[in-house]
Amino acid sequence: MKIKISILVVITVAFLGSSCSDFLDEEPRSELSSSQFFKEADQARSAVNSLYRTGAPSMTDGGVYSGVPTMLGAYMSGFFSNEYAGQELHVSNTQQLTLNGDNIGGYLQDRWGDLYRGISRANNAIKYIPETPGLTDSERNQLMAEAKFFRAYAYYYLVRLFGPVPLTTEPYDSLEDLYLERSSVAEVYAQIEADLSDALYNGELPNVGMVDNGKRISSGTVATLLAEVYLTMSGNPLNVDRYGDAASLAQKIVNGDYGSFSLVQHDMIDGEVDLENSAYNKIRRSDASAQEHIYIKEYDPAISTSGFPRYSYPTGLSQDVLYDIVNGAYQPSSTFMDLYDPVNDLRAQEKQYFHTALEGSDKTFEPTPYMWHDDEAIFETANSGKDQAMLTFADVLLIGAEAIAQSSGVTAEAVDYLAQVRARAYWQSDISTIETSLSGLGVNEFVEEVWKERHRELVFEFQNWNDIVRTRKFPVANTPGEITFVDAVGFVTSQDKQIEQKHMLLPLPGPELQRNPSLGTDNNGY
Repeated sequence: MKIKISILVVITVAFLGSSCSDFLDEEPRSELSSSQFFKEADQARSAVNSLYRTGAPSMTDGGVYSGVPTMLGAYMSGFFSNEYAGQELHVSNTQQLTLNGDNIGGYLQDRWGDLYRGISRANNAIKYIPETPGLTDSERNQLMAEAKFFRAYAYYYLVRLFGPVPLTTEPYDSLEDLYLERSSVAEVYAQIEADLSDALYNGELPNVGMVDNGKRISSGTVATLLAEVYLTMSGNPLNVDRYGDAASLAQKIVNGDYGSFSLVQHDMIDGEVDLENSAYNKIRRSDASAQEHIYIKEYDPAISTSGFPRYSYPTGLSQDVLYDIVNGAYQPSSTFMDLYDPVNDLRAQEKQYFHTALEGSDKTFEPTPYMWHDDEAIFETANSGKDQAMLTFADVLLIGAEAIAQSSGVTAEAVDYLAQVRARAYWQSDISTIETSLSGLGVNEFVEEVWKERHRELVFEFQNWNDIVRTRKFPVANTPGEITFVDAVGFVTSQDKQIEQKHMLLPLPGPELQRNPSLGTDNNGY
């Protein structure tokens, strides 16, 4: 199929900036053509630095009322709500499963444009960095690897959200052939795999964690995303067996091939968990955990601030915090909270994953994310620089556990990976007891135990809806903490709305369908 060029792809790339700074927030100040740019090393560095804020990273940018784009799936599942759903139509229509390319078309168009803008910038960097003077071969390879990571990451969002999407890997420097046709899901994943593989094996990225790499992409970051991509490819809608590849990469990450990672552990007092210094609270208070965070969205209070602390309290407590307004934009439903064992799972306890009371007062509220609570920002500055975790070592362990079981059976290694995550949460249980309970399971039973922990553990990395789409299974708590899985298509959510096959994707943005006839008339069933 001939690839045409979408009108949304940026014709020229805006990459003026000074030399690389510690915080990667280089934004364009004017538009330069490729013939004017990439004439010196600092321009190449600036081009790549801009990718840390555009494209896929923009999926965690949002407003106090709207939430962030990665919350859309949480709203569709009925597991999460936003107090401002009444005025934020993208929220109410996704919650009610009445979404289409018109009633939330503007919101989807913004996401589409953001992701393709990042791809356009990455395409320019990938084409012109090889001929930019003043770079060492090693630095050139690393910059290329970072650009390919972000191009792959943007396409990974697009293909999961919209299915078949336009695919281009070349910069746009002509006014001819303005429209781009949709490529198949398999073609998009092939490009994602190619980019990540090249970045991992040829990029000369350091084998340390991102936090220990000046918060730049490292080999561990790339390997983790590629392992997740292989797991996703193995499920719906592609259903190609890449479990062995996912398992192999996860094992290498766990074994230290791409950096030293481990789960943060609880502090103990007299043999008991110090709840104030549990692993979850230690992670919450830290800017970013070099031990556990493999990919983060970086924030800095003086440059680009995090809005996530605003989502840690409901609107009714705005007068009690320093922010002008807060909003429970990611409030879990009771059906989601029931996925946790209310007695034995530490994540369900007060001021661990969630909280329901304002300390020092008698004010209570429905659960909101305590993991995003920032003492200084909430009560002193209204300005947070806390980084947001997007890929974590817990995710690696769970990818590994599922992929090993699917490719090699329920091995001791698979059991160990899952038990590490569960034992940290079930803080009053001995890990050997947990391992014993898992070791006798069949593959399907064991995999469902992994899915349970993915839904519980990775809720702040916004993985729940992705896993529902990938597995086509919806988690239901018959009693708190006891989960069974039912078919997602046909399930009636807590909003009393039935999930249909078309909801496994988002509709294409109406404005994009109007401007680009090459997209065709098939709008994912909407």
